[in-house]
Amino acid sequence: FFFLPQEVVSEESEEESNGVNLMEFSDEILLHILSYVPCTDLVLNVRRTCRKLATLCLDKSLTHTVLLQKDYKVNKDKVKQLMRDIGKEIYQLNMAGCYWLPSSTIDHVTRCKNLVKLNLSGCHVTSLRLSKMLSTLQHLRSLAIDVNPGFDASQLSSECKATLSRVSELKQTLYTPSYGVVPCCTSLEKLLLYFEILDRSREGFMLSGQLMVGESNVPHYQNLRIFYARLAPGYVNQEVVRLYLAVLSDRTPENLHAFLISAPGSFAETGATKNLLDSMARNVRLDALQLPKAWINGSGLLQHLKFNNPFYFSFSRCTLSGGHLIQRVINGGKDLKSLTSLNLSGCVHCLAPESLFRKAEDDIDSSILESLVVSCCNLRHLNLSAAHHHSSESIGNHLCQLLSRLKHLLSLALPVCSITDVAASVEKPPTTPNLVPQTFGRKVRIGIQTYPRNLGDEANQKMESSVFWALMGSLRFLETLEIIGSSFSSAMPRNEPAIRNSLPPCVRAQSVGDSEVAAISQLTYLQSLTLAQLPNILTGSGLVNIGLQCQHLRTLSLANLGMMGKVVYMSALMDMLKHCKCLRDLRLEQPYFCAGAQFFQALSHCSSLQRLCIVSRSGTLQSDAVMSFMANCLEVIMCHMFVGESLTVCKNLQQSIVRSFQAERPALNVVIFPLLHEDLTEVIRDVPMRHLDEITLFKSRVAEEPPNLWW
Repeated sequence: FFFLPQEVVSEESEEESNGVNLMEFSDEILLHILSYVPCTDLVLNVRRTCRKLATLCLDKSLTHTVLLQKDYKVNKDKVKQLMRDIGKEIYQLNMAGCYWLPSSTIDHVTRCKNLVKLNLSGCHVTSLRLSKMLSTLQHLRSLAIDVNPGFDASQLSSECKATLSRVSELKQTLYTPSYGVVPCCTSLEKLLLYFEILDRSREGFMLSGQLMVGESNVPHYQNLRIFYARLAPGYVNQEVVRLYLAVLSDRTPENLHAFLISAPGSFAETGATKNLLDSMARNVRLDALQLPKAWINGSGLLQHLKFNNPFYFSFSRCTLSGGHLIQRVINGGKDLKSLTSLNLSGCVHCLAPESLFRKAEDDIDSSILESLVVSCCNLRHLNLSAAHHHSSESIGNHLCQLLSRLKHLLSLALPVCSITDVAASVEKPPTTPNLVPQTFGRKVRIGIQTYPRNLGDEANQKMESSVFWALMGSLRFLETLEIIGSSFSSAMPRNEPAIRNSLPPCVRAQSVGDSEVAAISQLTYLQSLTLAQLPNILTGSGLVNIGLQCQHLRTLSLANLGMMGKVVYMSALMDMLKHCKCLRDLRLEQPYFCAGAQFFQALSHCSSLQRLCIVSRSGTLQSDAVMSFMANCLEVIMCHMFVGESLTVCKNLQQSIVRSFQAERPALNVVIFPLLHEDLTEVIRDVPMRHLDEITLFKSRVAEEPPNLWW
């Protein structure tokens, strides 16, 4: 009647053969087991099986917090029944990303009179519905909502505004220029803002960053402790966020300890923002900091800011040199023991003493990295991607050797060129007689093994002596790993046409291939893996090792591996997928990828798969194979394919999938579209933000935000 971890099921069967059944376990053990079951199943199904489970399923430990955010099988009727049965027992409700539920579903939340935390990000909520719901939630202290076109703050009732006045935590995603409910929240301590406003309407008209009429109310920031703003590309988002910042520049909250603005591209500093930063330097001590690169580059800001016990820093895409990093941020290693998350993505000079006369490809200064490792010894999340971090030939000073001292790391992002052995980078890439040649020769038959199964034995001695192999061996508890080419760019940038040409990989990365991928298989607890632009992938044999050894793998993203003319690792990938029983998200980006019957047959072994995204310039797909895959993999609720097929083929397949499976899978989201079509950006804008942000768009996600920013 419900699913248990495999090891528990096997133990239960063994115990039953000896006369002991599940119901004889203690209540504490049963409650722990039941905590893995979705709340909708507990309340609507499991508790109806027997009296004991009927009591346990309503235990406060199971009903206090209800998480529906990735319960893709939940529908309006289930939510209605759930709220009717346990609404008064729910104190925290997370419905984030439930885009498939009709807006009327929100009406049932009014039964949860004791709600303290509510997350409705990604849900359809009108101003009137929001007003009606919040009017009944007098105990609410934490709220997350979307502000869509048509939102009208004047429709909020006085009872609703009274509830908002007590809210101390607000997460607001804006799809239209607006203050949303911020002016009503007079007790704000944490404010998270996500700006997703497009520069053009669907009709092609340019939008303005000016707020709607009647939205001149001023936000209340006097109690603010955390301010976070993440901007999608576009000038309108920049205009609107400046309106939010204007109030901060007049008077900086005394208790502010986290100030974070994530802005892509160029976001120029103005007089108001400069006044804000000067005020922060005088009046506050920060624990978390992230600023647009233009606000840091060339300024002495970091020298004047004061830090208390910092836990998060992001200097992504800044020209900050290693010398400034050590002197102005690390402060000689005295104050950074508390730092748990550091994002230096795209910070090309952060491991060099100065940046004035340095080329981005020059060797790093290992002493700077060593100071960083010693000072930040408790780091759990580190991002060094999107830069050329080349180690010198000095023995013991390789980047991988220094990073191996960070024993607490849970997530790590590195450029491909940083993991190569210095000696190997100047040698020719290794060749093996049985490997696929790197030419546009005869096509390889997919069904026949094209890589040597004993490659690991042949290269074992060389692999285990490499610095990257040693690094993977020292980070046994790593959960997230990203190895991304320093010049890699996805074929699907946001709000722009697809990129047709990609930059060549770094010369130092030319030797990185199958043996380095095989080294990753040492990470027994790995849950998320991203590999992009590894040029020396010849067969993909290391992928099979990962499939066999990394049994906790849930998310896999592969992009531009090996030669670009053909998919040389297809056989190994199919072998790998047969072992990935826990895989939920798969993203593949590779030119000329053939999504045929054998690929989807192998993918069908991934019984837990929920989301699939394929991005392939000149790629092909087999419609019958896709339909068969969707029929066999009942958990799949997202299928995105951007390939080289015609618009007619794509539309017909998309309609067939929706027509066949939408009724059984309410959360089903299908987008099949030609990658190079001029209307791609219009199609992308309709993709639910949850899928777009988490899988469809390629990006580095390590240390992207402070840990535990929201629940």
